[in-house]
Amino acid sequence: MKINSRIKTAIVLIPIMLVGIYLLPLAGFAIFMGLIAVLGAWEWADMAGCGRRMQRLLYSLFIGVCVLGLYVVMSQQLVADGWALSIAVAWWLLGFALILLYPRATGVWGTPFRRLVAGTLVLCSMWVGFYWIKGADESNVLITLLMLLVWGADIGAYYAGRAFGKRKLLPNVSPGKTWAGAIAAIGSAMLIGIVVVALVVDTQLWRWEDYLLLLLFAGSVVVMSIVGDLVESMVKRQRGLKDSGALLPGHGGIMDRIDSMCAAAPVFAAFLYVWPAL
Repeated sequence: MKINSRIKTAIVLIPIMLVGIYLLPLAGFAIFMGLIAVLGAWEWADMAGCGRRMQRLLYSLFIGVCVLGLYVVMSQQLVADGWALSIAVAWWLLGFALILLYPRATGVWGTPFRRLVAGTLVLCSMWVGFYWIKGADESNVLITLLMLLVWGADIGAYYAGRAFGKRKLLPNVSPGKTWAGAIAAIGSAMLIGIVVVALVVDTQLWRWEDYLLLLLFAGSVVVMSIVGDLVESMVKRQRGLKDSGALLPGHGGIMDRIDSMCAAAPVFAAFLYVWPAL
């Protein structure tokens, strides 16, 4: 029954995602990603301890307003894109520290209000990252690369974790994650990065430093995708939840599907912003 639900959900979602990501113009894409952020907010409010319908609705509306504000600021160039990306990356570096310190640092973020603040940073940073990428040259290629890095890393981590995963990565946060899986995820991403670049970029003039930067880029994106997954796991664990929600039958919640991308997208965008020749 669950497999049938997963298949049915995928049949509906895949065409929607393909149209939303690849065919919509920038403004339409901004709305599309904003809707995903709003749906994620509906779930995050419950994860934060605000499970009443009105609380979840108000928080979802708040995230919608935040996304609208970001769209105005970034589309009109009222603030340099670098500032928005810097704040997004800074948040995820803080998130990295919080998962390393869990549960000792729970007091920093553990109240419902602070978890809502964290959710705002999670969802808005995702939107900022994807919006910037969509506005860049060859945006569809870049978004495809981002998805290949994250999904390829997930596949590598899954099989390596099953075959060699004995030592737990952060058992207090996510008992299923292993060091073997994390290392395989990073290695898979680096390999995918090299293959994709070899196929779409003229590398005849590349030096060894360029390849080193590419490996750093791919590895960093996937490390932060793992952080995104673990931050969501940490919040769910604190709340005693297995899934973020049930909006996607057979797949759990929206946040369970986008948690890695929430962190990976802004880091991916920040790398390209700082090193546009990458």
